[in-house]
Amino acid sequence: MLRRELLHREWRSFRRPGRLIALAAAALAVIALGLLAALGNHSSCAGPCPTTPTAADGSVVSDRFWFLHRDLGRDGAITVRMTSMTGTITYPPPDHDQIVSGLVPWAKAGILVKDGLRQGSAYAALMMTGSHGVRMQYDYRHDIAGSTGSVSPQSPRWLRLTRSGDTITGAESADGQQWHTVGTATLSGLPDTVQVGIFATSPGDLTLRRVGLGGAVEEVRFTQATGVFDQVSLAGAAGGGWRSEAVGEMNHTDWEKYHNASGAVEKDGVFTVSGTGDIGPDSGEGARTAESTLPGLVIALIIVLVVAARFGARPGSPPSTGRVVVAGAVVVGAASLVTGLVAVGVVLPAGAAILRGNGIPVQPVSLLTGARVVVGVAAALALCGMLAYGLGVLLRRRWAAVLAALALVALPYAVTAVPLLPDAVSQWLLRLTPAAGFAVRQTVVEYPQVLVHYAPSAGYYPLPGWAGFAVLCAYALAVLWPAVGRQPAVGRQPAGQPADWR
Repeated sequence: MLRRELLHREWRSFRRPGRLIALAAAALAVIALGLLAALGNHSSCAGPCPTTPTAADGSVVSDRFWFLHRDLGRDGAITVRMTSMTGTITYPPPDHDQIVSGLVPWAKAGILVKDGLRQGSAYAALMMTGSHGVRMQYDYRHDIAGSTGSVSPQSPRWLRLTRSGDTITGAESADGQQWHTVGTATLSGLPDTVQVGIFATSPGDLTLRRVGLGGAVEEVRFTQATGVFDQVSLAGAAGGGWRSEAVGEMNHTDWEKYHNASGAVEKDGVFTVSGTGDIGPDSGEGARTAESTLPGLVIALIIVLVVAARFGARPGSPPSTGRVVVAGAVVVGAASLVTGLVAVGVVLPAGAAILRGNGIPVQPVSLLTGARVVVGVAAALALCGMLAYGLGVLLRRRWAAVLAALALVALPYAVTAVPLLPDAVSQWLLRLTPAAGFAVRQTVVEYPQVLVHYAPSAGYYPLPGWAGFAVLCAYALAVLWPAVGRQPAVGRQPAGQPADWR
């Protein structure tokens, strides 16, 4: 156990006005830049801004498609035969000079049961996709794989959704005789009457444009999907006829206005439905994340590293024993921890509140997740400070310790936060350097059924939070262990302080 007087002595040595002012400036940088970034974001629309879809749990989702639908009671089923799925992609690379036929991988067309037409309401869908075969998806986050392959008049697919109270079962068939269950979903609280029908939607075509030293930025273009269905049968209909309408806004692009409007057409029992958009987790375009309020964290990190490294290499009084080194590391870590707790604890809720007040949707985080981000980032700052302090003890020269700490921690963190380096290089930097520890700040979730640029520059860390924090812990231990074991030469003992030969 460290003696209290030893900790007090190291704290008295650390609490110079310059150091305390620097740490206060680090906290203020995080708070000020986060609040300024939030204040500078406003939603603006030509008319009333469309409502951002939110699911029952409050999360922001994508929910836009064309829907040909009817009422369905508590027990019933819809069965269709799908004979075609085609699509359009506008101005894809390399030349961006023409509109081409094609389907993006997660274009969707099929049948759907939904709790009304409100965006974000509960649903279950069975569909063909552009490149992932038959899928059953429900309540935005859940995705179940069916058979692979595509659909054509020579190789049609039969799709069926059956409702029994709150339970929706999806099944598919290659011939309409032998059926295979794809999955079952429980949509708690469904009303007696829901909407059932045929839908089509297609998310934007995502490609990457090279910038910097091999980094990439996202480019998204309009796409549309069209499904053709026949042999449509409906059991358990609650009355009324087919109604055709968009869920969410549609038919605003030039392509839809002048070439092929999204919608539904029926002729001789054949239904053709075209649509654009997506149904699923938010793709990142609709809402900000909690950690987007932390642009000033890199400045705080640099300040903490410089202060800690200089304290470890302070001239005139090199640590004389391992206990003194440990005490100094504890003091540096505690000061950095408090700095992080104050900065992130203020800017995270305040920045999110300002964004919402300005009409910018923010993905909600639970109280536990918010606490994990605040405490995790503060703990990562503390460990980075202790690592830099250990480098100062080992290297003995302030400039060398500062440069080593910045190169080891701050540089990888900074260059991976922007689209400068190739994604693979950025990902390896965040696996192999202490900057991996800041994976604790991530709240966004990677979904395989959503095509997004899953890269560090877009906010996605390659390691889960606990694993990244473990990498940082290992670095801190690897530096502090030899620093604790290192004893200064007798001739370098501070004046008036006897050598400790124990």
